[in-house]
Amino acid sequence: MAQEIEHTHLPIRGLNIHIARVGKDELGTVVFLHGFPEIWYSWRHQMLAVAASGYRAIAPDCRGYGLSDQPPESEEASWEDLVADVLAILDAYSVPKAFLVGKDFGAFPAYEFALQHPERTRGVACLGIPFNPAPMSLDAMPEGFYVKRWREPGRAEADFGRHDVRRVVRTIYVLFAGAEIPTAEEGQEIMDLADLSTPLPEWFTEEDLDAYAKLYEKSGFRYPLQMPYRAIHKIPNRLDAKFQVPVFMVMGEKDYAFKFPGFETAMRGGIMEKFMPDLKITYIPEGGHFVQEQLPEQVNELLLGFLKDHPLVAA
Repeated sequence: MAQEIEHTHLPIRGLNIHIARVGKDELGTVVFLHGFPEIWYSWRHQMLAVAASGYRAIAPDCRGYGLSDQPPESEEASWEDLVADVLAILDAYSVPKAFLVGKDFGAFPAYEFALQHPERTRGVACLGIPFNPAPMSLDAMPEGFYVKRWREPGRAEADFGRHDVRRVVRTIYVLFAGAEIPTAEEGQEIMDLADLSTPLPEWFTEEDLDAYAKLYEKSGFRYPLQMPYRAIHKIPNRLDAKFQVPVFMVMGEKDYAFKFPGFETAMRGGIMEKFMPDLKITYIPEGGHFVQEQLPEQVNELLLGFLKDHPLVAA
């Protein structure tokens, strides 16, 4: 019988952070860090798989997302807050060392946590976002590139505000599931790139969409637009990085992000190996941006293989 995912809130650095968790921690703890437009629910398949294999899975809603509290409006979004939140969660559960699994912008705090706290990290697995030692330059991207649009204060708010939350999440899932980078033409906004006649991805049900919409109705999009889009320029420069823990990178070859400037070079050109002495990269030919939801059995097998390759060593 499959274990059930439990939900709780933890007081973390002045905010009540929503935590989904499952499993007994027989072999260790795995912390899952979501991206945008994701939420703890994005990891439902992986959480149950690692729990069934003897690990405890912990998946927070990032501050300002889902059922977690909103930071004050006057507070600027900070990557360091995400790293500190992970540390506080481990402390709250008395976890000495954990595996971190990051997806999309959740990869950034996963990488940074491993660099700042190697003694608390058993390994890092990231989906879709390679380690970048310096903030990504957007100069080469067109004006209609969705990240450039959403970085403009007020523009995404006006675009999203034309529709209900469910329609916004639906549109983003449709666009981000494709192999092309979402880019608007002149006179278009990002929400114009898909309409209700465009079908959802076959692996994403109306019930899944309902789950996401309910969570975004709670949180809104104020903080999710700040983190990550309006904080990209604040990603720390890590040209001197040297990872002391094993790193596993999974990339769907049909993920539109694979076409971002420098991504393929970082992964296929040996750049990541300079910073990560213990690195493994696996490509999933049919994988898109939401590979953990699209091909859960394949991702679960890869992830469990990584976890089992790095058992806890007795002191």
